[in-house]
Amino acid sequence: MQELVERYGMLLVFANVLALSLGLPVPAMPTLVLVGASVALHADPLWLPLAAVLLVSVTASLIGDTAWYYAGRRYGNRTLQSLCRLSLSRDSCLKQTERFYGRFGVRVLSVAKFVPGLSMVSVPLAGAMQARLPLFLRYDGLGAALWAGLGLALGAIFAPQVEAVLETLSQLGTGAGVLVGLALAAYVGYRWQRRRALLKALESARIEAGDLHGLIQAGQAPVVFDIRAPGFRDIDPYIIPGAVFADERKLEGILQTYPRQQKIVIYCACPDEVSAAWMAARLREHRFTDVLPLRGGIDAWRAAGLQVEPIPGG
Repeated sequence: MQELVERYGMLLVFANVLALSLGLPVPAMPTLVLVGASVALHADPLWLPLAAVLLVSVTASLIGDTAWYYAGRRYGNRTLQSLCRLSLSRDSCLKQTERFYGRFGVRVLSVAKFVPGLSMVSVPLAGAMQARLPLFLRYDGLGAALWAGLGLALGAIFAPQVEAVLETLSQLGTGAGVLVGLALAAYVGYRWQRRRALLKALESARIEAGDLHGLIQAGQAPVVFDIRAPGFRDIDPYIIPGAVFADERKLEGILQTYPRQQKIVIYCACPDEVSAAWMAARLREHRFTDVLPLRGGIDAWRAAGLQVEPIPGG
């Protein structure tokens, strides 16, 4: 393994970082640490090869991220939802990323790679929010440099310890690969099981767009909550007619405003209506008796040929 790192370290870094930035579930930080340690143990002077590896890493990251930036710019929310379906934390990745982006704007890219889930969605979100390309490249490049620099620095600082680990793995031979594979499989399995448990715990019942429209036409319109985060309303500035904006984290105002017998329909921008189902479950805990997520959200409403209206004042 040591020979592999020493001989192909630069290529490994490029391929690994590019694959990660394109969305493949391959950790790149361990590769950066290994290469940083290898450089520290065998290079003199140290700074020149480390700078070269850093440049390669940033270049690879920008190539992949720019592809997602343009995907977000062209396809908007569809790109974001597709990415979240690939995520093991898709119940929260849209909401958390938008809240970070809404607070810090494109500057969030300078730290996004350090926050699980945030790095996956913040790049196409910047494109969907029409961030200027030079500004995107500036902050994304800074974030890539800080992230890769940390990995290389850790490897250089703890080079003797990394070398000892590599020697131990080399002695294990093929068993080392099996051990790493089992650890990775266990991690993915754990996250997937948590995901399944969450979905099972949430409300399984949904209301279809056609059924909601039928209630409205019959004069039995429920209260419709739009709980999409503000940034996604900027991307798609339309609502189901009569919908009310709400924040699932702030239930107190809803509890004080609506009677427990009020029929409520909730839609969000999350895959599988996870945020809407979570909010429905919380309202049921407070004795609301008729609360349902809208299956497919506003996209399903449109797909059924039903009219939307511009956000008031938008």
